[in-house]
Amino acid sequence: MTSQPLMQRALGNDWEQLPRALQAHYQAESNVDVGILSIEYPPLMQPYLFVLKLTGALIDRAGTASEARVHKSMSGARQYWRREIRFADGELVRFNSEWEHTGGNQLIEYVNPLFGLRMSVKVEGGRLLYEGVHIVFQLGPWRLPIPEWLVLGHTTIVEQAHDDDSFSMDFRLCHPWFGQVYRYAGRFKTQAVEG
Repeated sequence: MTSQPLMQRALGNDWEQLPRALQAHYQAESNVDVGILSIEYPPLMQPYLFVLKLTGALIDRAGTASEARVHKSMSGARQYWRREIRFADGELVRFNSEWEHTGGNQLIEYVNPLFGLRMSVKVEGGRLLYEGVHIVFQLGPWRLPIPEWLVLGHTTIVEQAHDDDSFSMDFRLCHPWFGQVYRYAGRFKTQAVEG
């Protein structure tokens, strides 16, 4: 028996306000999102993003992917996301993470065993809105908070359904001094995974 979706736990009764396409995107059953993803950032960010990529955080290539696939599956209390982004020249970039519900309307997305991003979620006007709370440094049983601006900037994500089958997402990092330093956005359809 499949457990309740993590996003449903975080949203509580507001889960019912999510359009069908977004409920399918966050379902507990294994699934894959298929679509197109665009990534943009200022050229001065390239060296910093190269270092972050070594830790498993973000993608250090700008441009529009010819195909993006996000494989999701649940195991215990965590959801695992395996992203595959293929660019027009054939380069395949992978970005994996683990999601955990931490109580209330908050989730942590871990990009490696030590670092994650704590975010709050809410539904407004049928859209799912994420707000970064802080970076998490996991040290044994302790979770030490690190202000977002010390790493890249404040995180926001907006997800919106276009119909019963497709949705778009828009992820942005905005630094208080430097403005928007990273963005990726795309449109996807969620498909079931056989077996």
